[in-house]
Amino acid sequence: MLKECAKKKLMITGITFFIFLFTMFCPTIEKPISSSFSIPEGKLTPIYLLNRSSYVSRTEMMLKSEQILPLAKEIVSILTIDSKDTIYIPSIFSPVLPAKTKLLSVDLQDTTLKLNFDKTFLSVPPSKFLKMLECLIYSITEINGVENVLIYVEGELLRKDPHTSQMLSLPFSREMGVNTLYSLDKLSDSMKTTAYYLAKEDYYTYYIPVTFVQNENKEKVEVIIEELKSRPHLNTNLISYLHANAELENYELLEQEVKLSFNDSFYEGLFSEEMIEEVKYSIALSMKDSLNVKEVTFLT
Repeated sequence: MLKECAKKKLMITGITFFIFLFTMFCPTIEKPISSSFSIPEGKLTPIYLLNRSSYVSRTEMMLKSEQILPLAKEIVSILTIDSKDTIYIPSIFSPVLPAKTKLLSVDLQDTTLKLNFDKTFLSVPPSKFLKMLECLIYSITEINGVENVLIYVEGELLRKDPHTSQMLSLPFSREMGVNTLYSLDKLSDSMKTTAYYLAKEDYYTYYIPVTFVQNENKEKVEVIIEELKSRPHLNTNLISYLHANAELENYELLEQEVKLSFNDSFYEGLFSEEMIEEVKYSIALSMKDSLNVKEVTFLT
């Protein structure tokens, strides 16, 4: 009888000790803490924001709207400091429209979008006015069906820089340029081309467009390739993997397409499919912006 009691006590002690060890060394399973942060459903849309060096930069964000007017309103909200949509902006970028700016109305006439803001729109610092316009115009004209933009402030057409009284070229379009660099021997016979450079920051990849205003006898296609082959002009964060030995042997400019044919050196220094795609994407963005084509074909 005593032996049976001793066996039961020993068994209970063993079980208790096992439970103790299990509790000490096995991880505790907890329910995940819920968060109010959510990623909006939608499609990726190009948005232009300022990076940490205050250059207008092209990134992509998931936007909910699809129709032109709602999409324009959503873009304006993203570009407005401290708006409800700025929480979705990657930390390396910043919005540009003054906080509490209100979009009073938006209207589409043919391919021209009319944006009517309240007076807060004009409270942007003088050094940021042009950058604000570039971010706004380049973002809005990424919308299919929008080629030009007119800006109104409480119903009055914005015709000049409020800080310098310099007249603005209307209507606004991508012809205005972005992050513009001037290299002119004379004022006449100038040409604008825009090249997109790769930038990488905090493990984030994006593109910085640079508009070159220069006197050139070359075609825009040739100028773009030459610029992308040369050393980046703005800062060391700008990257172009296009090798100096890469030569544009031939190209064909059609109504909506440009076909590019390079020599074998096009792939020189490109050690991965990712790098090849980044080079092609930079060239394609540059060609589409400068030549107003919808498709770029590589015949390498």
